[in-house]
Amino acid sequence: MTHSPDAGSDIAAEADTLRGWLDGFGRVFVLTGAGVSTGSGIPDYRDAGGEWKRPPPVTFQALVGDTATYRRYWARSFVGWPGFSSAQPNAAHRALAAFEATDRCTALVTQNVDALHQRAGSRAVIDLHGRLDRVVCLGCGEDSARDALQARMHGSNMGWRPRDAAAAPDGDADIDAAAVEKFAPPHCEVCGGLLKPDVVFFGENVPRARYVRAVAALEAAEAMLVVGSSLMVYSGFRFARMAKERGLPLAVLNRGRTRADALVDLKLEGECGAVLAAAFGRD
Repeated sequence: MTHSPDAGSDIAAEADTLRGWLDGFGRVFVLTGAGVSTGSGIPDYRDAGGEWKRPPPVTFQALVGDTATYRRYWARSFVGWPGFSSAQPNAAHRALAAFEATDRCTALVTQNVDALHQRAGSRAVIDLHGRLDRVVCLGCGEDSARDALQARMHGSNMGWRPRDAAAAPDGDADIDAAAVEKFAPPHCEVCGGLLKPDVVFFGENVPRARYVRAVAALEAAEAMLVVGSSLMVYSGFRFARMAKERGLPLAVLNRGRTRADALVDLKLEGECGAVLAAAFGRD
Protein backbone atom coordinates (compact mmCIF):
# COMPACT_ATOMS: atom_id res chain seq x y z
CA MET A 1 0.00 0.00 0.00
CA THR A 2 1.31 3.42 -0.92
CA HIS A 3 0.13 6.61 0.73
CA SER A 4 1.74 9.69 -0.82
CA PRO A 5 -0.07 12.76 0.51
CA ASP A 6 0.18 16.37 -0.57
CA ALA A 7 1.99 18.93 1.58
CA GLY A 8 -1.20 19.73 3.46
CA SER A 9 -1.94 16.11 4.30
CA ASP A 10 -3.42 15.05 7.59
CA ILE A 11 -0.52 14.09 9.86
CA ALA A 12 -2.91 12.34 12.25
CA ALA A 13 -4.14 10.08 9.44
CA GLU A 14 -0.58 9.12 8.51
CA ALA A 15 0.25 8.49 12.16
CA ASP A 16 -2.81 6.26 12.52
CA THR A 17 -1.83 4.35 9.39
CA LEU A 18 1.72 3.81 10.61
CA ARG A 19 0.65 2.87 14.13
CA GLY A 20 -1.91 0.41 12.79
CA TRP A 21 0.69 -1.18 10.53
CA LEU A 22 3.24 -1.50 13.32
CA ASP A 23 0.65 -2.99 15.69
CA GLY A 24 0.64 -6.08 13.52
CA PHE A 25 4.21 -6.96 14.51
CA GLY A 26 5.89 -7.81 17.78
CA ARG A 27 9.47 -6.99 16.74
CA VAL A 28 10.53 -4.32 14.25
CA PHE A 29 13.91 -3.46 12.70
CA VAL A 30 14.25 0.32 12.25
CA LEU A 31 16.62 2.03 9.82
CA THR A 32 17.01 5.82 9.81
CA GLY A 33 18.67 8.35 7.54
CA ALA A 34 19.40 12.04 7.12
CA GLY A 35 15.72 13.01 6.96
CA VAL A 36 15.43 12.26 10.68
CA SER A 37 18.02 14.92 11.55
CA THR A 38 17.02 17.73 9.19
CA GLY A 39 14.57 18.88 11.88
CA SER A 40 17.61 19.43 14.11
CA GLY A 41 19.16 21.78 11.56
CA ILE A 42 21.55 19.27 9.99
CA PRO A 43 21.29 19.49 6.17
CA ASP A 44 20.79 16.37 4.07
CA TYR A 45 22.45 15.38 0.81
CA ARG A 46 19.56 14.50 -1.51
CA ASP A 47 16.41 16.09 -2.89
CA ALA A 48 12.91 14.61 -3.09
CA GLY A 49 13.89 12.77 -6.26
CA GLY A 50 16.80 11.07 -4.53
CA GLU A 51 19.37 13.11 -6.49
CA TRP A 52 22.38 14.90 -5.03
CA LYS A 53 21.68 18.48 -3.93
CA ARG A 54 25.40 19.19 -3.90
CA PRO A 55 28.66 17.49 -4.94
CA PRO A 56 29.04 14.03 -3.37
CA PRO A 57 31.09 13.76 -0.16
CA VAL A 58 34.86 13.37 -0.30
CA THR A 59 36.06 9.79 -0.73
CA PHE A 60 38.44 8.04 1.64
CA GLN A 61 40.95 7.66 -1.16
CA ALA A 62 40.99 11.42 -1.83
CA LEU A 63 41.22 12.26 1.87
CA VAL A 64 44.35 10.20 2.43
CA GLY A 65 45.89 10.50 -1.01
CA ASP A 66 45.77 14.23 -1.70
CA THR A 67 47.22 16.90 0.59
CA ALA A 68 44.91 19.62 -0.73
CA THR A 69 41.82 17.48 -0.14
CA TYR A 70 42.98 16.66 3.40
CA ARG A 71 43.47 20.37 4.17
CA ARG A 72 40.12 21.29 2.61
CA TYR A 73 38.24 18.59 4.54
CA TRP A 74 39.57 19.70 7.92
CA ALA A 75 39.17 23.42 7.18
CA ARG A 76 35.53 22.89 6.33
CA SER A 77 35.02 20.55 9.29
CA PHE A 78 36.59 23.11 11.64
CA VAL A 79 33.98 25.65 10.53
CA GLY A 80 31.06 23.22 10.51
CA TRP A 81 31.68 21.41 13.79
CA PRO A 82 30.32 24.02 16.24
CA GLY A 83 26.89 24.06 14.59
CA PHE A 84 26.79 20.29 14.06
CA SER A 85 27.85 19.43 17.61
CA SER A 86 25.32 21.81 19.15
CA ALA A 87 22.35 20.28 17.28
CA GLN A 88 19.64 18.88 19.56
CA PRO A 89 17.39 15.82 19.14
CA ASN A 90 14.05 16.60 17.53
CA ALA A 91 10.58 15.07 17.68
CA ALA A 92 11.57 12.20 15.37
CA HIS A 93 14.48 11.14 17.60
CA ARG A 94 12.34 11.36 20.74
CA ALA A 95 9.48 9.42 19.19
CA LEU A 96 11.76 6.61 18.06
CA ALA A 97 13.20 6.45 21.59
CA ALA A 98 9.63 6.10 22.87
CA PHE A 99 8.98 3.30 20.39
CA GLU A 100 12.13 1.51 21.52
CA ALA A 101 10.90 1.77 25.12
CA THR A 102 7.99 -0.54 24.18
CA ASP A 103 10.56 -3.37 23.69
CA ARG A 104 9.39 -3.92 20.12
CA CYS A 105 12.56 -2.65 18.39
CA THR A 106 15.22 -5.26 17.59
CA ALA A 107 17.67 -2.45 16.74
CA LEU A 108 17.71 1.11 15.54
CA VAL A 109 20.25 1.15 12.73
CA THR A 110 21.13 4.68 11.66
CA GLN A 111 23.05 5.96 8.67
CA ASN A 112 23.53 9.26 10.51
CA VAL A 113 26.75 10.13 12.33
CA ASP A 114 25.37 12.70 14.78
CA ALA A 115 24.56 10.50 17.84
CA LEU A 116 21.22 12.30 18.21
CA HIS A 117 19.34 9.02 18.65
CA GLN A 118 21.42 8.23 21.73
CA ARG A 119 20.98 11.73 23.10
CA ALA A 120 17.21 11.34 22.71
CA GLY A 121 17.30 8.19 24.84
CA SER A 122 17.61 5.34 22.35
CA ARG A 123 19.90 2.53 23.50
CA ALA A 124 19.62 -0.21 20.87
CA VAL A 125 21.45 1.94 18.32
CA ILE A 126 23.84 0.65 15.67
CA ASP A 127 25.76 3.54 14.12
CA LEU A 128 26.14 1.97 10.69
CA HIS A 129 28.44 4.70 9.38
CA GLY A 130 30.15 5.52 12.68
CA ARG A 131 30.08 8.76 14.68
CA LEU A 132 31.58 12.14 13.98
CA ASP A 133 32.35 12.87 17.63
CA ARG A 134 35.40 10.58 17.60
CA VAL A 135 38.63 10.88 15.61
CA VAL A 136 41.12 8.14 14.76
CA CYS A 137 44.72 8.26 13.57
CA LEU A 138 45.29 6.30 10.38
CA GLY A 139 48.91 5.74 11.40
CA CYS A 140 48.86 4.42 14.98
CA GLY A 141 45.12 4.02 15.65
CA GLU A 142 45.01 6.59 18.45
CA ASP A 143 41.39 7.46 19.30
CA SER A 144 40.39 10.90 20.56
CA ALA A 145 37.40 13.18 21.03
CA ARG A 146 36.42 15.50 18.21
CA ASP A 147 35.86 18.35 20.69
CA ALA A 148 39.49 18.08 21.81
CA LEU A 149 40.67 18.19 18.21
CA GLN A 150 38.55 21.28 17.60
CA ALA A 151 40.37 23.07 20.42
CA ARG A 152 43.72 21.97 19.04
CA MET A 153 42.87 23.16 15.52
CA HIS A 154 41.79 26.50 16.98
CA GLY A 155 45.18 26.87 18.60
CA SER A 156 46.95 26.09 15.33
CA ASN A 157 44.85 28.53 13.33
CA MET A 158 44.60 31.62 15.52
CA GLY A 159 43.00 34.47 13.60
CA TRP A 160 41.97 32.24 10.69
CA ARG A 161 38.45 33.02 9.45
CA PRO A 162 36.75 32.30 6.12
CA ARG A 163 34.86 35.23 4.59
CA ASP A 164 31.61 33.32 4.12
CA ALA A 165 30.42 30.00 5.47
CA ALA A 166 27.26 27.92 5.11
CA ALA A 167 26.29 24.72 6.90
CA ALA A 168 26.58 21.50 4.90
CA PRO A 169 25.72 17.86 5.73
CA ASP A 170 27.56 15.86 8.39
CA GLY A 171 29.42 18.70 10.07
CA ASP A 172 30.82 20.05 6.82
CA ALA A 173 30.66 23.70 5.73
CA ASP A 174 30.93 25.53 2.44
CA ILE A 175 33.76 28.08 2.68
CA ASP A 176 35.81 30.13 0.22
CA ALA A 177 38.74 28.38 -1.43
CA ALA A 178 41.19 31.18 -0.62
CA ALA A 179 40.69 30.63 3.11
CA VAL A 180 41.30 26.89 2.77
CA GLU A 181 44.80 27.51 1.46
CA LYS A 182 45.76 29.26 4.70
CA PHE A 183 44.42 26.57 7.04
CA ALA A 184 46.83 24.33 8.98
CA PRO A 185 45.29 20.82 9.07
CA PRO A 186 45.73 18.58 12.12
CA HIS A 187 47.91 15.51 12.52
CA CYS A 188 48.21 12.89 15.23
CA GLU A 189 49.95 14.12 18.36
CA VAL A 190 51.36 10.63 18.96
CA CYS A 191 52.84 9.68 15.58
CA GLY A 192 52.17 12.61 13.23
CA GLY A 193 49.85 10.53 11.09
CA LEU A 194 46.75 11.58 9.16
CA LEU A 195 43.53 11.92 11.12
CA LYS A 196 40.04 10.84 10.11
CA PRO A 197 36.70 11.17 11.88
CA ASP A 198 35.51 7.75 13.00
CA VAL A 199 32.96 7.48 10.20
CA VAL A 200 32.65 5.41 7.03
CA PHE A 201 33.66 7.56 4.07
CA PHE A 202 32.58 6.91 0.50
CA GLY A 203 35.02 4.29 -0.76
CA GLU A 204 35.14 2.49 2.62
CA ASN A 205 33.15 -0.50 3.81
CA VAL A 206 30.99 -0.70 6.91
CA PRO A 207 33.04 -2.62 9.54
CA ARG A 208 32.20 -6.30 9.41
CA ALA A 209 31.26 -6.63 13.09
CA ARG A 210 28.82 -3.71 12.82
CA TYR A 211 27.22 -5.21 9.71
CA VAL A 212 26.86 -8.62 11.38
CA ARG A 213 25.11 -7.05 14.40
CA ALA A 214 22.66 -5.28 12.09
CA VAL A 215 21.90 -8.44 10.11
CA ALA A 216 21.25 -10.34 13.35
CA ALA A 217 18.79 -7.66 14.43
CA LEU A 218 17.03 -7.85 11.07
CA GLU A 219 16.77 -11.63 11.32
CA ALA A 220 15.15 -11.26 14.77
CA ALA A 221 12.48 -8.92 13.40
CA GLU A 222 9.02 -9.49 11.96
CA ALA A 223 8.99 -6.26 9.90
CA MET A 224 11.24 -3.36 8.85
CA LEU A 225 10.59 0.38 9.11
CA VAL A 226 12.70 2.94 7.23
CA VAL A 227 12.53 6.56 8.39
CA GLY A 228 14.04 9.56 6.63
CA SER A 229 16.20 7.75 4.09
CA SER A 230 16.09 7.60 0.32
CA LEU A 231 18.15 4.38 0.59
CA MET A 232 20.22 5.51 -2.39
CA VAL A 233 23.39 4.42 -0.59
CA TYR A 234 23.77 0.65 -0.86
CA SER A 235 24.86 0.17 2.76
CA GLY A 236 21.30 1.07 3.80
CA PHE A 237 19.39 -0.25 0.80
CA ARG A 238 20.76 -3.76 1.22
CA PHE A 239 18.82 -4.15 4.48
CA ALA A 240 15.57 -3.32 2.69
CA ARG A 241 16.43 -5.86 0.03
CA MET A 242 17.31 -8.49 2.65
CA ALA A 243 14.02 -7.80 4.43
CA LYS A 244 12.05 -8.54 1.28
CA GLU A 245 14.14 -11.63 0.53
CA ARG A 246 13.21 -12.90 4.00
CA GLY A 247 9.54 -12.12 3.46
CA LEU A 248 9.44 -9.29 6.01
CA PRO A 249 6.88 -6.51 5.45
CA LEU A 250 8.56 -3.16 4.73
CA ALA A 251 7.29 0.35 5.51
CA VAL A 252 8.99 3.62 4.53
CA LEU A 253 8.35 7.07 5.98
CA ASN A 254 10.29 9.47 3.77
CA ARG A 255 9.59 12.51 1.66
CA GLY A 256 10.12 11.76 -2.01
CA ARG A 257 11.46 8.84 -4.01
CA THR A 258 13.47 6.03 -2.46
CA ARG A 259 15.48 3.21 -3.95
CA ALA A 260 13.12 0.72 -2.29
CA ASP A 261 9.82 2.10 -3.61
CA ALA A 262 9.20 -1.06 -5.64
CA LEU A 263 9.67 -3.20 -2.52
CA VAL A 264 7.54 -1.41 0.06
CA ASP A 265 4.27 -2.58 1.56
CA LEU A 266 3.56 0.87 3.01
CA LYS A 267 4.92 4.24 1.86
CA LEU A 268 4.23 7.46 3.80
CA GLU A 269 5.58 10.90 2.88
CA GLY A 270 4.72 13.13 5.83
CA GLU A 271 7.32 15.01 7.86
CA CYS A 272 9.14 12.43 9.98
CA GLY A 273 8.99 14.22 13.32
CA ALA A 274 5.33 15.16 13.09
CA VAL A 275 4.16 11.71 11.97
CA LEU A 276 6.26 9.81 14.51
CA ALA A 277 5.34 12.11 17.39
CA ALA A 278 1.65 11.65 16.60
CA ALA A 279 2.09 7.88 16.23
CA PHE A 280 4.01 7.34 19.47
CA GLY A 281 2.62 10.11 21.64
CA ARG A 282 5.77 12.27 21.93
CA ASP A 283 6.24 15.90 20.88
